[in-house]
Amino acid sequence: MNQQVIRLTHPSKKVKGTVQLTGSKSESNRALIIQSLSKGQVAIANLSEAADTVTLNRVLQVAANPHAGYNTIDIGPAGTAMRFLTAYLNLVKGNFILTGTERMQQRPIGILVDAMKEIGAEIHYQKKVGYPPLKIEGGLFQGKDHVRIKGNISSQYISALLLIAPALKKGLTLEIDGELTSKPYVSMTLDMLKSVGIQYVWTDNAIKIEPQAFEKQTIFVEPDWSAASYWYAIVALAEANSSIVLPGLREESLQGDIAIVEIMKYFGVQSSFEHDGLHLSKIPVNSDKTRFDFKECPDLAQTVVVVAAALRRDVSFTGLETLKIKETDRIAALQAEIAKFGAVLIEDGETYHLQTSQVFQPKDITFDTYEDHRMAMAFAPLALVFDHIKIAEPQVVEKSYPDFWKHLQAQAFVID
Repeated sequence: MNQQVIRLTHPSKKVKGTVQLTGSKSESNRALIIQSLSKGQVAIANLSEAADTVTLNRVLQVAANPHAGYNTIDIGPAGTAMRFLTAYLNLVKGNFILTGTERMQQRPIGILVDAMKEIGAEIHYQKKVGYPPLKIEGGLFQGKDHVRIKGNISSQYISALLLIAPALKKGLTLEIDGELTSKPYVSMTLDMLKSVGIQYVWTDNAIKIEPQAFEKQTIFVEPDWSAASYWYAIVALAEANSSIVLPGLREESLQGDIAIVEIMKYFGVQSSFEHDGLHLSKIPVNSDKTRFDFKECPDLAQTVVVVAAALRRDVSFTGLETLKIKETDRIAALQAEIAKFGAVLIEDGETYHLQTSQVFQPKDITFDTYEDHRMAMAFAPLALVFDHIKIAEPQVVEKSYPDFWKHLQAQAFVID
């Protein structure tokens, strides 16, 4: 979808059907690093079709056969790929320049680089200290086997280190300094390593992984719970008797974004795990809960804020600290876009209060997406509430959910 702006309407305001989601981007990206480190022992089934995963898969194949001199690896806007490759490329016998989009070059990487340098990596900044592009001299000769890293900045830094730990000559003990943000993503990394034979010990704030070989296994990637969250939003905003079936999603999941099941109970969506998948159905809104914490599932925040604003729920949110260093400053982007229909998100220290008393029905509204896939998908369900909306730069969804617009059309959304 290459239009600069698309127009969305939904004549019936009701949805009912089945949507087959792509594999989890988070699981897929971890699986690709594990596969690359396993020396052919690990296979992957149901790999995500998300652009970020396609990019990571491509550059890992390039990195496997580097040419003489410096090899430029451009990951575009793929944040997870930037973090994982910042660690992984040090284990490859080759020299690399790791770069990305202009926005990627504004996203900090210094904490991870410092940790890698402590264990012997040769990494230099090409431009601004603490930010990509990075100049990496591969073939790591390990020094220390113990590093300390802040836990409240990005769990991807921690996952990047854990993924390479079994392949390090001395292994790695990772001490997490302070509170751990997005803990489920770290648990996902460790569970996936365990599934291919890698043992670890997690004691208090320290995770230890000895050097060890990967077992011959196939990693099956579960459908993406982050993608599922947009269908929760659609059911929440649709008319009564709406329902959606999402095949393949499990009640026991590695993905932290399964938290959407509990959250959306308070916005009128019931979840039922059946033999053919997850069934979502529209139920009356339960307004008992007025405060939601996204510390362990920050990727759900935009979706829930938009749903709450559309349903005119004055609620409060915490755990949004990491949103400011994502694809865009997601806090500022949310504030700007929900203001277009009268909602206000007020910052009060580490808490954000949503006020909806001035929400109105706009006649013509275009939502900007800020080069951020989650902005596009969080705001698209508003076509079920407003007569019609427009979404700018709709192609950004390719980053994580390339079939998003096609799936909306299959559920009677009209897109032109």
